[in-house]
Amino acid sequence: MNERKRVTVTRSTTSARPRQYPVRQEIDEETDIGGLYVGSLIRAQLRLGITVCLAVGGTLAAIPALFWIFPAVRDIRLFGVGLPWLLLGVLVYPCVVLVAWILSRCAERKEREFAEMVDRL
Repeated sequence: MNERKRVTVTRSTTSARPRQYPVRQEIDEETDIGGLYVGSLIRAQLRLGITVCLAVGGTLAAIPALFWIFPAVRDIRLFGVGLPWLLLGVLVYPCVVLVAWILSRCAERKEREFAEMVDRL
């Protein structure tokens, strides 16, 4: 009267794991995980920008401080022009353009590395 029944698990063709979205899709759909990835890129570029601003600002602030601490430096003349005018009026601008170019290259490199990382995941 009591027949034994054998219970087995049927195999399905789908996997038991939930479907994972590619990182690019997470970013495109602006999910929480995609926001974390984009936030990490933004923080890396912000750190780079702040570092460059502090370095350039510190250098530019040090030049007038140098003239204030050592007044004899103010009297140095090159090509008939005072050293303060040459440093602050002429040489600063090419240096700022060079730093801006370097900052742009570094930011592009970070974006390229981010895109490569997203493609790998």
